[in-house]
Amino acid sequence: MSHFGNRRLADRRQALLGGAALALGAAGLIGCRRVEAPVDEQGRVRLRVASDGPAEARHGGVYAALASGAYERRGLNVQIVAGESAGDVAQRLARGTAELGLASDGASAFALAAEGAPVRAVAAFFQRDPAALMVRDTAGLDGLSDLDDRPVLLAEAATSPAWAWLKANAGFADTALQPFAGDLQPFLDDPDAVLGGRVTSDPYRIQRLGGFEPRTLLLAEEGYPAYGGLVLAPNAFARDNAEALRSFIAATAEGWRDYMRGDASSADALIRRGNPDLTEPALTAAREALRDNGLVDGGDAALYGLGAMTAERWQAFFDLVSQAGLAPSGLDWRDAFTDNYLPGRG
Repeated sequence: MSHFGNRRLADRRQALLGGAALALGAAGLIGCRRVEAPVDEQGRVRLRVASDGPAEARHGGVYAALASGAYERRGLNVQIVAGESAGDVAQRLARGTAELGLASDGASAFALAAEGAPVRAVAAFFQRDPAALMVRDTAGLDGLSDLDDRPVLLAEAATSPAWAWLKANAGFADTALQPFAGDLQPFLDDPDAVLGGRVTSDPYRIQRLGGFEPRTLLLAEEGYPAYGGLVLAPNAFARDNAEALRSFIAATAEGWRDYMRGDASSADALIRRGNPDLTEPALTAAREALRDNGLVDGGDAALYGLGAMTAERWQAFFDLVSQAGLAPSGLDWRDAFTDNYLPGRG
């Protein structure tokens, strides 16, 4: 790997972990001794779950399980601890101020594995990553390859697995990138511009601010292999609290079924309590995007249940990020996940 590749990899780890030395310290401290989950006054196992951002529809299944009592019925007392980034999740797991974590994609799990942190993904509630490209509905646009000569607005492209995939599979080049810090106006002003973002939020923002519905191309439809909506668990915690972990995953799967197909109003009320800036129309649009694009119950979920993961998908995603210099090529990708705690396993 080139010096640039090493630097980019280091930057990616720093961005995801926010100080992986904490996780490494945790590896030495808790790797051998028994880790018992705390219990509340009612005898329920207390699980503090760290998220990598404010409450949103992408956490809908967890909030639906809270609202319906799915966790309590399984003897769990679940508390969501909102953070600002994947680094916040890693630090809370390392310090023992959270038992479990939520992560947007598998890059977090690979970054932890690369640092030797004893943490693995134990469920993936997004069978499809929400990464997408948005454009105006232009005649003659058949697919991603028709966009490779247009200006692309994408935040943090240098450390984005989605951008690496677009370059490797759809002919995109770094020369197409334009500076982007979240302001939609440059996209709205340029009819040829391409916006890289999430199908769960950006089409709604464009419609609200720009007055038109964009053409949205979900990368997963073209073969982008990333999972999303991951649950992360320290290895020692999972080992010593397997029943509680399986119960959490089963309750969260129940929550996602309710959020996708049932009345989501109670879950949305909890989400908005945690994130007052989020409007009800935005939540409704995000939930519709989750449902219409099969993010939660598409793919292998139909065969193996919600939260399912396969070794083939993890290996495909690792091949992508390692070839792009976003994960060490010598990393054992199997260290990033385990399916031992999914329903029907163990």
